[in-house]
Amino acid sequence: MPEESRAVIIIFGGSGDLASRKLYPALFNLYRRGVLAEHFAVIGTARRPWTDDHYHEVVENAVAGDDVDRDQAKAFAQHFFYQSHDVTDADHYITLKNLAAKLDDQYVTGGNRIFYMAMAPDFFETIASHLKSEHLLTERGFNRLIIEKPFGHDYASAKELNDSLTATFDDDQIFRIDHYLGKEMIQNLLAFRFDNAIFEGVWNKDYIDNIQITLSEAVGVEERAGYYEKAGALRDMVQNHVMQVLSYLTMPKPKTFTANDILTAKDQVFAALKPYDLATAKENFVRAQYASAEVDGDQVLGYRQEEGVAADSQTATFVAGKIMLDMPQWEGVPVYIRTGKRLTRKSTQLTLTFEPVTSPLFNRETGSQPDSLTIYIEPSEGYSLQLNGKALGTGFNIEPDELRYRHDPEAAAAAPEAYERLINNVLEGDQTNFTHWSELSASWRFIDAIQAAWSQETEMPTYPAATMGPQAAFDLLARDGRQWFWQPRRIKLAD
Repeated sequence: MPEESRAVIIIFGGSGDLASRKLYPALFNLYRRGVLAEHFAVIGTARRPWTDDHYHEVVENAVAGDDVDRDQAKAFAQHFFYQSHDVTDADHYITLKNLAAKLDDQYVTGGNRIFYMAMAPDFFETIASHLKSEHLLTERGFNRLIIEKPFGHDYASAKELNDSLTATFDDDQIFRIDHYLGKEMIQNLLAFRFDNAIFEGVWNKDYIDNIQITLSEAVGVEERAGYYEKAGALRDMVQNHVMQVLSYLTMPKPKTFTANDILTAKDQVFAALKPYDLATAKENFVRAQYASAEVDGDQVLGYRQEEGVAADSQTATFVAGKIMLDMPQWEGVPVYIRTGKRLTRKSTQLTLTFEPVTSPLFNRETGSQPDSLTIYIEPSEGYSLQLNGKALGTGFNIEPDELRYRHDPEAAAAAPEAYERLINNVLEGDQTNFTHWSELSASWRFIDAIQAAWSQETEMPTYPAATMGPQAAFDLLARDGRQWFWQPRRIKLAD
């Protein structure tokens, strides 16, 4: 049985979509596992004039499911309290402080506080300053702040935000969530790399020809146009998720499995992420927007036809790029990345292609291919190793064989979800699976250089919906004599 955590958790944006879809189910799962039991309380704040009773209904509905005991869900919801709150009004923070102190005594939480900013980033600085000026941080327990992305929209705004937060919280009290770091197979990367001798010894430039990172989404922008128009694929996916995955794939072995040593190892990757100049950025990064196309018999809207999108929008919904790390162990090894909306299929997968055999026993014409390792992050979880083997028959033709492993879907579905893992880490004070300012500052400088190059271009290339991006994304690898390992075909959905 896990040790019970004690805390008053204050969620700014308690009536929002993130809270209902992710946070309340994650907290409930922690409750079912005994991480949260009797000594916790949650205060949800938002502008809506809800009552505690109505808030309990919202929470119960958010965690409802076929496998949920209604009495247990009801008991869980009784730990939730609602305060109608204007984040710009200092008096409201006094009320919030008094309620938190009352619940601290009622639930014996030891003065532990978690502040979760689950609302628009425009308010992060305002909330943090009021938490300090109105003395909501306690002296006898821990104080921890959880921040959702986006963390700024460029380096300057990210630094301004970070400076405003560190005026109230120490850096080791700030937990910047990237939910990809809570995914099972992302966390498995370190075990896979450093606990298998057959891979640890060959995970470098001497054996690996190239690395490919694909984060493919089949859906369009949907109802997120307001946010997406300001962000685009480069800021929404590359600056955070892709860069974090890249760091896990390429960082040197940490001295120990501790937050400080893992951060030190990751920092070496981000220090090696040298920003491109304008010409090199244009040469090595491709952008595009999805255009209208017929998909499964239906005409799908192009990005500029989506509700809330400007008719002349210059927002990229697809990015592909080539990244070279200034690290001795990765000298000359390109990391190709791509991500986008309205692509052929949903999948996040990572492929490492190994160098071909120097002096092969069999001619390439017989079918021999370089070995490759693919790690599947979602929707399936597992890995496959493609090797060369003899084809069945009397001849000696070579064909690729696949060693394949997948987590059982039912077992994977029962495993903790990303937010559950990460909130649990916050309760434990473990920053291993969170991003730090050193990483963010380096990634933003890299992204800003690409954005600056694109700002000089007036035309936005397009790609048909349900394809894997524009031709330029394939040309990016072809000029190096390579190709994308994963080139899926569209699977027609059943009626």
